Amino acid sequence: MDPYITDWLNLAIRFAHVITGIAWIGASFYFVWLDNHLETPPQEKADKGISGDLWAIHGGGFYEVAKYKQAPPQMPTMLHWFKWEAYTTWITGFFLLALMFYVGAETYLIDKSVAELTQLQAILYGLGAIVIGVGSYEVLVRTKLKDHSLLLAFILLAAGTLLSYGLMQVFSARGAYMHMGAIIGTIMAGNVFFGIMPSQRALVKAVEEGKTPDSKYGLNAKLRSTHNTYITLPVIFIMISNHYPMTFNHNAGWIVLMALILITAAIRQYFVLRHFGKNQPGIIVGAIAATIALAYLIAPTKVEISEEQLKQKVSDQQVAQIVEQRCSSCHSNDNTDNIFKAAQAGVVLGDIASIKQWAPRIKARVIDAKDMPFMNKTQMTDEERTQLAVWLQQTNTK
Repeated sequence: MDPYITDWLNLAIRFAHVITGIAWIGASFYFVWLDNHLETPPQEKADKGISGDLWAIHGGGFYEVAKYKQAPPQMPTMLHWFKWEAYTTWITGFFLLALMFYVGAETYLIDKSVAELTQLQAILYGLGAIVIGVGSYEVLVRTKLKDHSLLLAFILLAAGTLLSYGLMQVFSARGAYMHMGAIIGTIMAGNVFFGIMPSQRALVKAVEEGKTPDSKYGLNAKLRSTHNTYITLPVIFIMISNHYPMTFNHNAGWIVLMALILITAAIRQYFVLRHFGKNQPGIIVGAIAATIALAYLIAPTKVEISEEQLKQKVSDQQVAQIVEQRCSSCHSNDNTDNIFKAAQAGVVLGDIASIKQWAPRIKARVIDAKDMPFMNKTQMTDEERTQLAVWLQQTNTK
């Protein structure tokens, strides 16, 4: 597919994905907040079966919200459902995954230094991982484990850890992270499709038939909704991490991923408790401290330049030649790369002046993290990275 067309498709799908995701997560956050702020209603409302009451002001008006303990006496003529936000977020997310990591498998998903895969094999492995991950969750959540939240959470965390480790053994680090995000996102959409919506339809049917709704339906929907609450921030973080290689470009990237999932879930727990009036800033402080500690632990090892190496003069011409051969295909005014037709991140390395301008980023990405060139497509050697490091050191000491 023409890279120009791919870029426009990527932009359009990503734009739609962000919009629908905001709608879904926004609704989720609102209803969690709402549920946890309901107050005991006055007696006249309680007599009607209302268990929670809330007044709010927003925009130019006052709002009164009431929640029934089970169901209203009769079904209203207009009932709003919250499902398409979830479905469209998943659909656009899958299209984006397919476009970037399946159509562009050889660029984003396959890392020959990890595993020799064909495009078809990589796609099948990716889809298989999603099916296995989501299928395992659905099996577990339908057992009696659902009544033991902490035990279920521990088992799911262990399963997620094994799955993330396995993905890191076959895909590029970026591809492994994105597939974990896809698995979690599919679980969330599945919670709506397989759990919440069937339960809500059963509740509506009971009211329409004049029956008392079985409480198990409400409890099932609540369980699935609670799970979605705690994995919302992890999936958002995973998707954003796609743009920050320091999170996934690590030998123990799978451990880093699970640590980030725990940290972001803890942050969500803080806000859930705060909705109940329990302000526990220690959770936020702990999450920040854990993030700082993690950043320190996974920081790339600084390249040490020996005195002997510093004596070997590296000229501007040598550096310009390395950049021309290894970097300019993706970072010039006229890219020659088969995928990236515009200078990535706006970084143009056209002459020695621009190379010096971007020297701090070159050091961080090419020398320290070694995640550039992208997937080392241009086969930059360790010797060339050392030459760049020496040149940067010599330039800084002038």
